[in-house]
Amino acid sequence: MLPIVPVLPALLAALEESGVAVLQAPPGAGKTTRVPLALLDAPWLAGRKVLMLEPRRIAARAAARFMAGTLGERVGDTVGYRIRRDTRVGPRTRIEIVTEGVLTRMLQHDPALEDVGVVIFDEFHERSLNADLGLALALQSRALLRDDLRLVVMSATLDGGPVASLIGGERAAPVITSEGRAHPVETVYAPRQRDQWLEPEVARVVRRAITEHEGDVLVFLPGAAEIARVGRILTDAGLPPGTYVAPLHGTLEQQAQDLAIAPSVPGERKIVLATTIAQTSLTIEGVRVVVDCGLARAPRFSPRSGMTRLETVRISAAGAEQRRGRAGRVAPGVCYRMWDPHEQQGLVPFDRPEILEADLAPLALELAAAGVTDPAELRWLDAPPAPALAQARELLRELEALDDAGRITAHGRAMAALPTHPRIAHLLLRAKEQGATAAATACDLAALLEQRDLLRFGGGEGNAADVDIRLRLEVLRDLAARATLPPQLHGATVDVAAARLALTESREWRRALGIPPQAVSDAAHGGALLMLAYPERVAQRRATAGRATARYLLRSGAGVAISGAQSLGDAEYLAVADVGGTGADARIFAAAPVTLAEIESAFAEQIVEDAHIGWDPDARAVRARRRTRLGALVLREGGLHDPDPAAVGAALVSGIRALGLEALPWSDAARSLRARLAFAHATDPVWPDVSDDALLATLEDWLLPHATGVTTLARMDVLPALEGMLSWSQRQQLERYAPTHWEVPSGSRIRIDYADPTAPVLAVRLQEVFGLHDTPRIAGGRVPLTVHLLSPAHRPVQVTQDLAGFWRGSYFDVKKELKGRYPKHYWPDDPLVAEARRGVKR
Repeated sequence: MLPIVPVLPALLAALEESGVAVLQAPPGAGKTTRVPLALLDAPWLAGRKVLMLEPRRIAARAAARFMAGTLGERVGDTVGYRIRRDTRVGPRTRIEIVTEGVLTRMLQHDPALEDVGVVIFDEFHERSLNADLGLALALQSRALLRDDLRLVVMSATLDGGPVASLIGGERAAPVITSEGRAHPVETVYAPRQRDQWLEPEVARVVRRAITEHEGDVLVFLPGAAEIARVGRILTDAGLPPGTYVAPLHGTLEQQAQDLAIAPSVPGERKIVLATTIAQTSLTIEGVRVVVDCGLARAPRFSPRSGMTRLETVRISAAGAEQRRGRAGRVAPGVCYRMWDPHEQQGLVPFDRPEILEADLAPLALELAAAGVTDPAELRWLDAPPAPALAQARELLRELEALDDAGRITAHGRAMAALPTHPRIAHLLLRAKEQGATAAATACDLAALLEQRDLLRFGGGEGNAADVDIRLRLEVLRDLAARATLPPQLHGATVDVAAARLALTESREWRRALGIPPQAVSDAAHGGALLMLAYPERVAQRRATAGRATARYLLRSGAGVAISGAQSLGDAEYLAVADVGGTGADARIFAAAPVTLAEIESAFAEQIVEDAHIGWDPDARAVRARRRTRLGALVLREGGLHDPDPAAVGAALVSGIRALGLEALPWSDAARSLRARLAFAHATDPVWPDVSDDALLATLEDWLLPHATGVTTLARMDVLPALEGMLSWSQRQQLERYAPTHWEVPSGSRIRIDYADPTAPVLAVRLQEVFGLHDTPRIAGGRVPLTVHLLSPAHRPVQVTQDLAGFWRGSYFDVKKELKGRYPKHYWPDDPLVAEARRGVKR
């Protein structure tokens, strides 16, 4: 008897009384296959259906087959399933197993779920985005439309308390717990060497496991690529007789998946290489050994960049325990963990819910289709993050799925009806409007975007993977035409299995959309169609550092780049489908070229023409250009006639502020006036402040009115602008207060140097001031000039602000020295009565 059986009466009683329940049971307890059957005869079901959600398609099919076999029937009789593009239900079907996206579409068509009596959420601990949304919508339906709708949340590891409070409302739902029946599992820590590649290390531990223990082996790996590499290493090294490798991941054909799940033939032994798909719902008969590399692929979405990437992450402690439990389902087993024992303590307890990490565009579209404008209307275990949801809605507006008020459009409803991401749905629907060739190409594109890459490029310098998606379109076209492919194409190895899977997916889309089978795709359409799915990722080539890297600017303003020799290296514009990484320029993984004409046609309503008036620091001038722009991309640019003077002035001012006042073409007269004003302000604040800070802060007031029509610094005349700071009377007063020159007894007008505003200088030859009794003064007589007395050769011989004292004292020592050096010049004994002269006395 399975461990779940004893608790089934308690579950039935809880649903009878409360209508909701949480069932906690470890992997292998039998909850997936026993609970739906146990509910069939419940009186409250009243002939309605049991609807059970499974996170994964493989598990949904396997559970349906097992339950149908238990009843001695075929799938589609009492027990059936609905998964993407594969439905096995009939008129007598009472139990339907559906994947989570199917439930949300069922709720869109029938929010009350009139023919359903109970909805079971299996493996809820995985906390997928669709599971959270499905539960929120089902709770709304139960609260508003169907108070008799029963809900069961089943989980292997999730803490049942919060879920019980969520679904029970004011009164928490009953929590039923099954202790399970797991056989003992020995844990062996076999840490991998960190300086070695993952795949050879996994193969080493697998070979050790099949040597040391009996039974089938289940190996957990991050993704399909690692599964393929480990499989090749094991096969090439040779396996014991009767031992074979069986891959298991979501992109495999159903026949290959069934082979991995089915029990081994007696006398044979299989090594199942699986992703997290085998972590919970699936029971793989005969597994006695688990090898866990401790890694998984998880989607990580950045609201900042608007991009989602699958990242390889450490599994949680709960995930590690689930994987370990797979070895003890049928008999005592062993689990090899490829990490150190002390690392076990560092694992996070549970995986973060997908709703906190993933792209929320599908969620936003489903909410809109359900008429939910505010997610707070629903009850969530974890509410969708506001920034990510806002960005998702903005994308949906660009895809024409939502109107400006956030309500779903007719096009949005058509998108929501397609079982794919909103980007792909928009691509398919709009391409269909363009004719059979475009629609066929879109179907191929959709298949390529949803599957793993079908080209494998070797590593090494200069041999980077070519990101041109047209190459992949050509592969699918050739495969459809010839049914075979060469092993090498475009310098890459063709993954034939991935290509066939993509071709099958493309054909399914053609059937779903009603595209004629004879319609042939055209890779030349690739870029224009790709823009439909990724309107925010149109990219324009910009200056590059060299041929090795081509850099582009996205219309959002973010930088992206292609590394290595590429067929797209010279493309002026790209439609980018896949991009990721960190740093100034994210790395492009998939793209196609587009023309300017295609961009202008696709985004005619979003392209704007504006006048751009800005400062060019290299030319030190204002540039006035008319630009045709799509976001951050400048598609066309030309000269702008008669630019707005205010905008020109603002750009000019911003340029001067950036460069500083010294960038202005200061004439000697302008520098002199500024120096005089600086002196005047230092002695009396009533005069204008002409310091750097003051002038820069008031450029609009003193400089701009005198810069009409000026666009370059070279044409700027600063003197009139400075003069404009003074009234006519102030200019007259300044000539007396801070004169430019001082007339000395010789008749010469000597320029006053105001470089130091606290001590203006009058530099004059000694002979020209004979007869000048006192020091010259300015500023209304308040400030003495600092007199630099010069020799006939214009060399300083004395600096003084007390000329009278100099005549009485130091003059006679200076006279003695100068008389010996300049005997032809006149050096009187009494300078106060002597005649001032400019030259030699005859």
